[in-house]
Amino acid sequence: MLRFIHAADFHLDSAFGALPPQQAASRRRESREQVLRLANYVNSRGIRLVLLAGDLFDSGSTYRETGEYLARAFCQMEAQVVIAPGNHDWYGSGTAWQTVDWPDNVHIFQENRMTVLEFPEWNLAIHGAAFTAPEQAAGLLEGFSAPVDGKIHLGLLHGELDAGEGRYNPICKEEAAASGLSYLALGHIHKRAEPLRLGGTLCAWPGCIEGRGFDELGEKGFYEGALGEDGSVSLDFVPFARRRYEILKVDVTGKVPQEAVEAALPESTAADLYRILLTGETGERGVDAGALQEMLTDRFYALEIQDYTRMAEDIWKRAEEDSLRGLFLRELRAKLDAAKTEQERKTITQAVRFGLAALDHRDLG
Repeated sequence: MLRFIHAADFHLDSAFGALPPQQAASRRRESREQVLRLANYVNSRGIRLVLLAGDLFDSGSTYRETGEYLARAFCQMEAQVVIAPGNHDWYGSGTAWQTVDWPDNVHIFQENRMTVLEFPEWNLAIHGAAFTAPEQAAGLLEGFSAPVDGKIHLGLLHGELDAGEGRYNPICKEEAAASGLSYLALGHIHKRAEPLRLGGTLCAWPGCIEGRGFDELGEKGFYEGALGEDGSVSLDFVPFARRRYEILKVDVTGKVPQEAVEAALPESTAADLYRILLTGETGERGVDAGALQEMLTDRFYALEIQDYTRMAEDIWKRAEEDSLRGLFLRELRAKLDAAKTEQERKTITQAVRFGLAALDHRDLG
């Protein structure tokens, strides 16, 4: 039984541009350190094979020190490391794949066609290919079929399934099913997919190893697997991210906003990055999202609060009054009804609150 891990999409040296500069620098450092954590995991679990399906770097012009850090981490692994470069970290002149001195246990696919690496000690052949440019419109698996030679055959690629005219190594289900591979380890899709069996081939995307924004939510990590002598594959997902991105909707109707948010939160959020969306109905004063964020910010690594609350319906009843207030509410209600986007509705609702505050000679706070 050969133990392996399948990971992808580290995107080292990502900008983390949505964070303040100090936190962004800290996140980049944590991303590099995560590779050393992975090396420790590999050695502690007796992993002998590491399959990395591309986009380990966020660009082809990564910092040299990042490439060298990655090489040192790989050197510590008591395992063979096999890499298929992707669209962000494509293989080419001047890239880290050529300029860094990689240790002997690291094997990098270099061509944009299927080639093979042999591991006789495991009766194993690993077939893979590299992006050699930021795009790869031709499917790298097209026409491929592993030989029937008594060996176990695995595949390692960066690409997308059933993408039609995709630009990032589109892979057809029929091609995967006809490949003759026991396991096809894939990268590129940042959301983990449950393993999919196509013909005799088990295919899987582990997703990115760590979220980098609010389009990459929840648990992130990699697959840990076991490969039998008959080519059978079993997989378990291993959550490995140091921090999580989460979006939480909180209905504050009839509630104190801070209490409503705190009641909706899990116990531990200090390591994580949250975007909290306030929904429901509020009175004329609405919610002071800025003050709420200031009260809660220490509970998170980073926090955004967005106000999507709406005016309570009873406020609009005064629109029928024969008064300046009534005229104001009628005009703003007409604009609200005609609004086509959530942002327009949000802006109009805020205008109503400020307008009513001005009519009442009070500070909205």
